[in-house]
Parts: sequence; structure tokens; C-alpha cells
Amino acid sequence: MTSRTAPRPLIGVLAVQGAFAEHEEALAAIGGRSRRVRSVADMAGVDGLIIPGGESTTLGRVAGESGLLAEIAARVADGLPVFGTCAGMIMLASDTTGGPQPLIGGMDIVVRRNGYGRQCASFEAPIDVPVIGSPPMIGVFIRAPWVESVGPSVEVLAEHAGRVVAARQGNMLVTAFHPELTDDRRLHRWFLDGIGRDDRRADVTTGGFGVRAQ
Repeated sequence: MTSRTAPRPLIGVLAVQGAFAEHEEALAAIGGRSRRVRSVADMAGVDGLIIPGGESTTLGRVAGESGLLAEIAARVADGLPVFGTCAGMIMLASDTTGGPQPLIGGMDIVVRRNGYGRQCASFEAPIDVPVIGSPPMIGVFIRAPWVESVGPSVEVLAEHAGRVVAARQGNMLVTAFHPELTDDRRLHRWFLDGIGRDDRRADVTTGGFGVRAQ
């Protein structure tokens, strides 16, 4: 009898604006499958979603006009695993500082947009992320936000200079920095492998990505 290996999860990468190609390259480097998401139809059959860095107001406006923002919000609320980096973290927040904008929401965090300053204030720093082990990651911060406050169901995964820069809540994972802009694929692998467990879906009743909450 010939054994068959289940296909790797199909990860949608929101591709209306921002650093989506770099996320595709990161997934490909670890054997992942991806699809560019630019319309509601592109969401059919995806097992997870990455929301890249870019301009959060532009992402929200363009995706909102097509109905894609509402579709993503509904799928995330239904338990679709999602990984948001930089602008993606802003989009998944329940609220932001700096004025209203279209959001996907769902994560019990308040995010400060451009918390670290504008483009000229971009920087790199070692970030310890215990869930992926040692050594620390190199965090690339470009016009980066930070998490201003977290709710009781949010697990803080990493901090920099006393600010929360990575967190998860159920099926939602966010970082203020850009792991796709380095050769370190550990966060992408952790996200992908977690979807591969637990019937290829993150259960909103777990600690996230196949790890049962204690």
C-alpha cells in the first residue's frame, strides 16, 4: 500500500499593497505553498493568511472597497490562522492610536501606529522570541508600530525596550517587525507547522497554532 503525504497548508498572502513578495519567498524557502490574495475569490480554500507590512490605511481602503476586508474579518473570526507583520499587526488590532482607519480587528490589542517614528528612524535589533528558541531574531523595524496595551487573552511573545513587539491570541499572530526581510524563517515555520497540526486549522480555544492553552 502506497502512503500519501498530506499537502502542506495553502497560505494566502494579502497582495493588494506592501511586502507580499518577501513573505512568498519566505514560505517557499521552507517548502510552503502560497497564493496571492487580491479578491474575495482568492480566499477560497486557503488554510491560513499572511497580512504583510506596507501602508495600513492603503491596505484597509483598497481591501475594503472590494469587500475583501469584510471577508477576511469574517474568516479570521471563524478561526482562520492569520499572521500580521507591521501594518498587518495594525490591521488585526481592535483599536489604534493616531486616528480611525479601516481594520480587520479581532485581536484584543491597541496598537500605536509609527510608534518608533518615521522612515528615517528605521532600525534593526536582536529580539528574543522564546517560542521559537535561541538565538534571538534580528528584528527589522521600518516605520514600525508597537502594541500599546493587551487584553487578558493575549500572550506577549516578545518585547523591545519595554514595548510589546510580538503577540498571539488564539488563531492570530502579530509582529511589529519584518521577519520576511531576513533569512531567519523560524516564525514563518512556526506559523506554518502549527497550521499543519490540529486538522490544519488553529483552534480559537487553544493557545494558538497547535499549542493547547494551560
